[in-house]
Amino acid sequence: MKARLPQGMSNGGASNMNQVLKQAQQMQDKITALQADLEQREFSASVGGGAVDITINGKREVLSLTIKPEVVDPQEVEMLQDLIMSAFNEAVHNLDETSDAEMSKLTGGVSFPGLF
Repeated sequence: MKARLPQGMSNGGASNMNQVLKQAQQMQDKITALQADLEQREFSASVGGGAVDITINGKREVLSLTIKPEVVDPQEVEMLQDLIMSAFNEAVHNLDETSDAEMSKLTGGVSFPGLF
């Protein structure tokens, strides 16, 4: 009795697998390049009606922080701290949205847990 392999697996199984692995490697290379590109980009946010502006890079490092003088009141330090945290978090959110959108375009919407 002969074993029957699924159609397409008889003579080309190894080459099909090699093709899949090659495509996976190409996808990984594109993802790595995109991640490097995102690390070089800048993401900004402004909160409090422009009272606090922040710019971060793709590595989530603060590049610049601008605080309008009129919001610096010794009695309102907690509000200023909240504004800075809010601006930073909004900038990180902008980074995450851009990263997710770019990765989705690259992968066709397929998620690869552990890769990004």
